Amino acid sequence: MSSATAVAVQRAAINPVAKLIAALVIALGLVSSLDWVSALTALVLELALVLVLRVPLRQILIRGALLAVVAALTAVTILLYGQSSGTVHWHFLLITISDGSITLALATFLRVLAIALPSVLLFIDTDPTELADGLGQVLRLPSRFVLGALAGLRLVGLLGQDWRYLGYARRARGVADRGRLRRAAGQAFALLVFAIRRGSMLATAMEARGFGAYPTRTWARPARFGGRDLALILAAFGIVAVAVGMSIGTGHWSFIGNL
Repeated sequence: MSSATAVAVQRAAINPVAKLIAALVIALGLVSSLDWVSALTALVLELALVLVLRVPLRQILIRGALLAVVAALTAVTILLYGQSSGTVHWHFLLITISDGSITLALATFLRVLAIALPSVLLFIDTDPTELADGLGQVLRLPSRFVLGALAGLRLVGLLGQDWRYLGYARRARGVADRGRLRRAAGQAFALLVFAIRRGSMLATAMEARGFGAYPTRTWARPARFGGRDLALILAAFGIVAVAVGMSIGTGHWSFIGNL
């Protein structure tokens, strides 16, 4: 077994439910304040955590860049239209750039990264079936809901293929030669009808096979929750505790309800 495969198996040994709980703990802990100190502290600790879990550096850079673009767009909105305080650097109509809006934009940028990063990086190699097994066996969610969501998630990947086939069919019949916007609207409606029809057929097939009919159904693969999973959750609590403590200790803590 190669080293890359061994690392992937080691990451896969963590139950997806533990990853989900860890991401929720970090998100809930960081939304209580809008200061930049806690966000930056959490971001540094999260990067250290994903490196310990041996997430590929290439994946960190690619997905981190996408998150940085989204966070930057959010920060620009706060910069232009956020609460103004301190020295006003530029003002035009509804746009006001001040010391307060700059600080708030920086804090928002870091906070969006700190909240989204673990949610994205922890689920890089997570199999939807393993997540469904964990939700049903560890969290004891209704199997009917879990399996229905898993079946729907499995069909999401077919939307791109259906879109291409619909485009081929419409061009072959000569109804997609002109008007890109009109063609896209008509094709989107056809895709919606096709997805609803496929979902109805899937629901009928699942009902016929007895999915969710009996609460005592068995699971093909057992979902185990062990020491690695507990360690990941405790690490998430530790990240939140250190970030909040650092913010309070430096006097930058700003509870969101006081804004």
